[in-house]
Amino acid sequence: MPKYSIVVPLHNEQENVTDLYDRLKAVMETNGESFEIVLVDDGSSDDTFHLLRQIAGVDSRVTVIRLRRNFGQTSALAAGFDHARGEYIIAMDGDLQHDPADIPVFLEKISEGYDIVSGWRKQRIDNLWLRRIPSRCANWVMAKLSGVDIHDFGTTFKAYRREILEQVPLYGELHRFIPALASWHGASICEVAIRNINRERGSSHYGISRTLRVFFDLITIRFLLKYLGRPLHFFGTVGMLGILAGLGITAWLFIEKFVRHTHVMMEHGPMMIFAAVLLLAGLNLLAIGLLGELQVRHYHEPTRRAPYSVERVIRAHSEEQSVPE
Repeated sequence: MPKYSIVVPLHNEQENVTDLYDRLKAVMETNGESFEIVLVDDGSSDDTFHLLRQIAGVDSRVTVIRLRRNFGQTSALAAGFDHARGEYIIAMDGDLQHDPADIPVFLEKISEGYDIVSGWRKQRIDNLWLRRIPSRCANWVMAKLSGVDIHDFGTTFKAYRREILEQVPLYGELHRFIPALASWHGASICEVAIRNINRERGSSHYGISRTLRVFFDLITIRFLLKYLGRPLHFFGTVGMLGILAGLGITAWLFIEKFVRHTHVMMEHGPMMIFAAVLLLAGLNLLAIGLLGELQVRHYHEPTRRAPYSVERVIRAHSEEQSVPE
């Protein structure tokens, strides 16, 4: 079994595939330890898979996974992690904005005993308003919400100890928050500076809409970290506050009606409606919390359905395998 697995998701990267492979191979061979390269074609529509198949045909250390369609970066990484066999797993992008020459820094830190080594694009060179400022704000908020003191949650360039990845389910777009999720399991995490390189070939797959998705992911992560095992504590607290406020308004209206003989419907009609809404909303939140508690019971006995569908896997010394649906 290889000691290191390099996992790279690729989507329409035909201009970079060959150069990426050459650089990865040169760096890992210099390191001297056993390794494999797991290349995941995330439903590319260009010649990416054709080139990957050629590479796998000449290098037994390369595993190629082709997904049936474009599932997204998180799912492509999950596919790569599931098929990787190394004791340590290094993930990076396939557009050469992550320099393979930085890999030895990750290997040095992971060998010191850390569970996760996260890359930090300390000197960023991308667009100030569309990328750097939103990223800095999101990273600051994420560090505060998760309690994980790293500067760059967004980069894919990270090294992991295998057993930590096996404890963190990946779906949606949670790959950038693996350190935060792993911290819940007590993972030790450190950060290393990496180079931020402009894309030389091909087109970027990121846009401003990614910032909105990251914002929603931040809310999800905060909830998962604090209330994953006790959702009723969140929904129940908010629900009880609503119920108490509704009961308080109802008691006041009761006094107005039967003690002061006020025509409540005429003078306090909106308050009656508001009290009823608070009571119903509070009861609904309590019910959601109880349903969440039931889901937690199922969570601790998961069936872990994979968030991707593999069309075929190419490994050394074996024929191309089509995976049944």
